[in-house]
Amino acid sequence: MNRSRYFNYIEEKISILSTRIERRSKINLLDLNIHSENFFAELCNRVFSLNFVNANTIKQNIEGIDLIDDSNHVLAQVSSTCTKKKIQNSLNKSIYRDYCGYNYKFISIAKGATSSIKKQAYKNPNSLVFDPQNDIWDPISLLKHIQAMDIEELREFYEFIENELGQDVDILKIDTNLAKIVKILSEENLDINSDYLEINDFAIEDKIKFNNLVNSKDIIDEYKIFYKKLDTIYSEFDKQGQNKSFSVFQEIKRCYIRRKDKGLSSDEIFYQIIDELISLVRKSSNYEELPFEELHCCIYIIVVDAFVRCKIFKNPGEYNYVIT
Repeated sequence: MNRSRYFNYIEEKISILSTRIERRSKINLLDLNIHSENFFAELCNRVFSLNFVNANTIKQNIEGIDLIDDSNHVLAQVSSTCTKKKIQNSLNKSIYRDYCGYNYKFISIAKGATSSIKKQAYKNPNSLVFDPQNDIWDPISLLKHIQAMDIEELREFYEFIENELGQDVDILKIDTNLAKIVKILSEENLDINSDYLEINDFAIEDKIKFNNLVNSKDIIDEYKIFYKKLDTIYSEFDKQGQNKSFSVFQEIKRCYIRRKDKGLSSDEIFYQIIDELISLVRKSSNYEELPFEELHCCIYIIVVDAFVRCKIFKNPGEYNYVIT
């Protein structure tokens, strides 16, 4: 199920980050804490529809305020520790006199906030809006909100986490992994039909606009550079009399045809093709486990290549030229 795959990846990356912050804090290595403020600002913006900015970008070293959203009157202290003393000391800071009526959030980026901490009574001398039950956030409470997202929100959030916390793909492994995946996809039992789309190179940007691909545009732009690399792999297979390229294109086309008249947006179709191919590869009897990022990278390359070659989505007008 795509939902569990996305969430499991998100949960793993956030948990690893939180654990590293906690361990490094114990040996007084705080650089990760500082860099994580911007990450958690964007995370909270996406989860809660806020507009947090790092307070240090407005004024250096605002003691007690790490993140601030003036448009929604919300401010936050970000910390790797979560104790009643820490929270109370934060609430007591005199700088909050200038923010009367702002909603105060305490964000623990490492330690979980125990139920007892949330049930404690806190003095609020500067008249901030603060409900400990709802305004003390930690990795677990954030993950609960993330888990409740609809599938499209979860996909976008997964891409955010992948960009921020994902491992760099080893470019040297791409050829090998692509070859493996091409082989797996090409060996599927296909129902070959006569309306196979002909190769037709054209202006990629025009095709993106023509099909109203908005959210997936960045993926196409990023992975279209692998066009020649994949073409070389297809050519090597085809020289051996193994018509892998035809079989792979046919499978991708089938994924597209099953969805194109279902009332889905172009972006939804694009992402669902990717999801189906990932599922297909992972279920293959000869699939050898790849790191999450590497598998996704290879499937992105294969689907974008099919898009470039006119195997999926509509072609705009008479645009027809060779991609170099």
